[in-house]
Amino acid sequence: MAASVWKRCVTAAVKVKCLSPSFSARRWLLSAAYTDTKVWEAREKDPQNLAVLATTMDRTYDRNLPVSSLTVSRFVDNISSREEVDQAEYYLYKFRHSPNCWYLRDWTIHSWIRQCLKYGAREKALHTLKNKVQYGIFPDDFTFNLFIDSYVKDGDFKSACSVVEEVMLQEAFDLPSTQILSLYALGSFLATRPQLTVSEERALGASLLICGLKQDNTVGLSAQLLGNALLGKVEMLKGIHAVFKGMPLFWSHGYLGRALAVMERVAAASGDVKLSKDTLDYINGLLQELSSTSDSDSSGEESAGEEEKKEDIVDEDDQAEQAKLPQYVSRFKELSSQLESQGKLDPASFQALVTTLAQQNLAAAEKPDLEQYKSRVQAWESENRQLIQREKEMREKAEQEKQKRLAARAAAQQA
Repeated sequence: MAASVWKRCVTAAVKVKCLSPSFSARRWLLSAAYTDTKVWEAREKDPQNLAVLATTMDRTYDRNLPVSSLTVSRFVDNISSREEVDQAEYYLYKFRHSPNCWYLRDWTIHSWIRQCLKYGAREKALHTLKNKVQYGIFPDDFTFNLFIDSYVKDGDFKSACSVVEEVMLQEAFDLPSTQILSLYALGSFLATRPQLTVSEERALGASLLICGLKQDNTVGLSAQLLGNALLGKVEMLKGIHAVFKGMPLFWSHGYLGRALAVMERVAAASGDVKLSKDTLDYINGLLQELSSTSDSDSSGEESAGEEEKKEDIVDEDDQAEQAKLPQYVSRFKELSSQLESQGKLDPASFQALVTTLAQQNLAAAEKPDLEQYKSRVQAWESENRQLIQREKEMREKAEQEKQKRLAARAAAQQA
């Protein structure tokens, strides 16, 4: 059922591409000005020999002394090949597990992602992002946008959604551009009719919900509806703890109820806001799937081992929520009929809606991002110069102290 629903999404998406040849010909979304490297490359250069830097860092770590964030920054900035990307990954890991781990600079993270994209090591950037605790890679909004766009450009929507998941985990949907890019990636991935695991449904549901909350329109409300429904499915199958563990989500039961609350809000709204019809079709299939699963469970067809495993996961409160499924199904049918009679179901697919949103709003959303990025790079350069000056002063001070010690030792020997 769910597969047939998303097949209609794909058909609708093909129609959109036929109507918008200029957009389909350029599958990435960000403008050339946004992805241009001129601002970044115009920074003051600090050429370094990576072999010397690597030797210095190795000796410093061998002596159980901390390596400075400036040294790591220089190493990343001076990457010039794919092999050096692998070396930089090692030193990012070492730095993260050193006493100075909290001082990895924001511009170093930005430079790391840019270098990975430049030298064909995008999977390495994604690996360090997914394992951010081990590498300290917590990008800013602009960096996230570049990363998502690089995957969208190649039509790799699954990997783009992996980046969106990290945006969700950092709750970094502040920029309208990030919201639009994320919704486009999510909608495009779902339109491919993927076979999702429970963990993937949870990640997609949370991403759709949290990002959708930032958009008070048909796209945002449809994303909230779909996100709550996917999380509700996980809750029904695995219990509430499987939903919110490690996620910035509400801890209370009732995600399917929250999905219905979105429908009720749209039904009661007086404006032009609607819900995507194919989203409701998908949720209808999802509820039917849950109902059939519930019926098979109640028929006693599960083995004793499966029942025991299920009891370990689902507690009494979860079972009480599962018992509400027939009510949710009945209420969903009522609200679907009400929305249809009110003309509040948009016939366009969810992917078509996010595509239109990107076409209409992304260009305007880029302008403040670019202005903020230029200011941020200037601030980074200023802070970097301060660090270089401080390093120079500390070396001079260390040299003076060394000369004093040598002079004192020489005087003591003469005496």
